[in-house]
Amino acid sequence: MAKDSLVKGTFILAMAALVARALGVVQRVPLVILLGDIGMAAYGTAFNIYSMLLVVATAGIPSALSKMISERTTLGLHAEANRIYRAALLFAAAAGLVMTLFLFIIAPYYSNSIINPQASLPIRALAPALLLFPMIAIMRGYFQGRRMMMPNGLSQIIEQLFRVVTSVGLAYVLLAHSMDWAIAGASFGGVIGSVAAAAVMLYYAIKLRRSDRAEGLLPSSADSKGSLAADPNEASREGVRRSTLSFKIIYAQLFKISIPIVIFSLTVTLIYTIDSSIVTLLLKDQVGEVQAKEILGILLGRAQSLAGIPIILAVALSQSVVPIISSAYSQKDMKQVSQQTGKVLQLSILTGLPAVLIICLAAGPINDFIFGNDKGSAIVDAYAAPIIVFLTVSTIFQIVMQTSGAVLMGMGKMRVLMLSVAAGIVLKLVGSYVLAPWFGIYGIIAATCLCFVLMTIMNLQVLRKEVPFRVLGSRRWVGMGITTVVMVIAGVLLDRLTSSYVVPFGSLRGDAFIQAVIISAVVGGLYPLLLMITRTLSVADLQQLPRPIQRIIGKVAPRLLKSNKESGSN
Repeated sequence: MAKDSLVKGTFILAMAALVARALGVVQRVPLVILLGDIGMAAYGTAFNIYSMLLVVATAGIPSALSKMISERTTLGLHAEANRIYRAALLFAAAAGLVMTLFLFIIAPYYSNSIINPQASLPIRALAPALLLFPMIAIMRGYFQGRRMMMPNGLSQIIEQLFRVVTSVGLAYVLLAHSMDWAIAGASFGGVIGSVAAAAVMLYYAIKLRRSDRAEGLLPSSADSKGSLAADPNEASREGVRRSTLSFKIIYAQLFKISIPIVIFSLTVTLIYTIDSSIVTLLLKDQVGEVQAKEILGILLGRAQSLAGIPIILAVALSQSVVPIISSAYSQKDMKQVSQQTGKVLQLSILTGLPAVLIICLAAGPINDFIFGNDKGSAIVDAYAAPIIVFLTVSTIFQIVMQTSGAVLMGMGKMRVLMLSVAAGIVLKLVGSYVLAPWFGIYGIIAATCLCFVLMTIMNLQVLRKEVPFRVLGSRRWVGMGITTVVMVIAGVLLDRLTSSYVVPFGSLRGDAFIQAVIISAVVGGLYPLLLMITRTLSVADLQQLPRPIQRIIGKVAPRLLKSNKESGSN
């Protein structure tokens, strides 16, 4: 089982996450039809509180484990790495049981406190997923530390496939019983998904164990009484002996690293949970309780699912770069740290921006095609597209925050992460309560954006002090700005033209599909062309991309690619 490079590992995770996210969006379409936006508010509330407790249940250990496993396998300390892995699995099993019981018990109290009693049953239906997902997360962290991303990617896809089929199927069947049971059935799909993901991870764990034993990385019976070498120089000789490192020491090291990580990892989930908890409370006096719940359903069921697409590559980059930075930093290879920092930030911006722009510029037709408005709600017509646009814009800052935080995580700069998260959450809470009376739901989303901006600034300031890096350079930032302006102008004009003249079917979803395809294709196609015309994207940048993407670019724009190459060599 070979290790993956930053680009290959990122490509695997990004493609898997993209497929999983696409399946998740596909899942929302029939659920919105079956449950409606008010039903989706209850479903989304259950999913957000579950997601937050899942991060707490794993206590940030997957990322901490990835860092610790990467450092020890780099030094050849395989026995110690395996013992840390076993300790983490034991913690995950215990934490999963505790969190499952906790979520099941608090469900009715939490639901009543946010004026959404309908969320109680779906929260309880989803609770059993916490039995398995902490262990799945630990196994993913271990494979990530070994720089093997295929198990993680495949398990995400299988998990989502089973989740989608079960969620939609149960929602459809149970709707005949009641709406509450239909929402609970949709939530229970997460439990079935956890079983499927666990099966995939178990298969790869057995496969890796056989591979390690064949390579002599696991202890033999003759080494059962051996001890771990204290000197890293002896690692190659002693690294396969049984480690005598106590679980007490392991947990102390894990939690020292993982507590700041869990706080950082909770940021987005916590922000979304805050929204699901306060939106109805803050808006009910302005628009009424029922309409406030419908707006919440739009935010949770539509906007959050679409706004999660641009962040996919940033998450994949973050997962891939942590073990690489940890390995280089542990060997004091600051040149490698500097190169990887610049590369990961550049890749995240270059790949995240077009996704943000496409979703924002085609928000109207994308929403109409995917989710529609079958109930003819005036609230959906008025709020859906603008909420999607506002929330998606904030993700460009979330992308930089995520990747810069991952680099700091790999370098062990945990205190900075804790401070930035604390400052961001405070700004989010204060901003929401201050801006909501003036701007309604858009004030709450603006507070989310300000939170990400503040965290991004704090992360980058610390990174600049620790290691020199270059993302694009002043000249290429100008090119990026020109590219963005041209794309926005083209997208706005296309949106107006297609909405007025491209209506071949006379139906909402059919016409919206054609309009979304036109806007997405033109705006998406303009992006790489404008980057090469403005010399923002160089041949060196293209050579860092996976080979399939290089071949596509070479076929689509061979002349521009050749011109860009000649310009770069002069």
